[in-house]
Amino acid sequence: MKNLTLVIPAKNEEISLPKVLEEIKNYECYTIVVLEKNDNLTIDSIKNFNCKIIFQTRKGYGNAIIEGINKVETDYLCIFNADGSFNPKYLKFMLEECKKCNFVFASRYLKNSGSEDDTLITRFGNFVFSLIGNIFFSLKLSDILFTFVLGETRSFKKLELERDDFTLCVEIPINAKKQKLSYIDIPNYERKRIGGIKKVNEFRDGFKILIYLIKRLFTK
Repeated sequence: MKNLTLVIPAKNEEISLPKVLEEIKNYECYTIVVLEKNDNLTIDSIKNFNCKIIFQTRKGYGNAIIEGINKVETDYLCIFNADGSFNPKYLKFMLEECKKCNFVFASRYLKNSGSEDDTLITRFGNFVFSLIGNIFFSLKLSDILFTFVLGETRSFKKLELERDDFTLCVEIPINAKKQKLSYIDIPNYERKRIGGIKKVNEFRDGFKILIYLIKRLFTK
């Protein structure tokens, strides 16, 4: 997998990120960790790992991913969370499947998939937003909010992503659909996050995603 780069957005992940980097160190791929420059605890926790660190020019989960994508030089990249919930065992299969399309979206809601980190609120929210995305934009995705996505680097860069916050998770498939890029979703099992602290506020971020979906319906 020397043609793959993992883009890891991280914020206050000094507990989980070293364990994630330890787990993936035997995978033959490159790693870019994107941090805020004042996140000293996380920076110090990974100083002995072989990974490229870049600092955000702005704030936000989406911004970290965008800035990481812009630094990738390999043919493929994968968004990979720093909290331990993404299992690297899926990477090889996702990479193979991506040779048939532009993007591969992991899903917690297909047959033979699941999540140790989901709650009734997040599961319901994912169902509603996936339904809206499929009706509004004909996405045909089962888990629109899950950002475990692997794709061609040139296709990621073609998306011209702009969202600095968690609405990036829906901007990716919408832009891919608008640009007629091909994608599939495959089963995935999400693990319990190591740190145990979610960065997402279900109601605040859910409202932002809803407003963004409505705006995109009537804009580009």
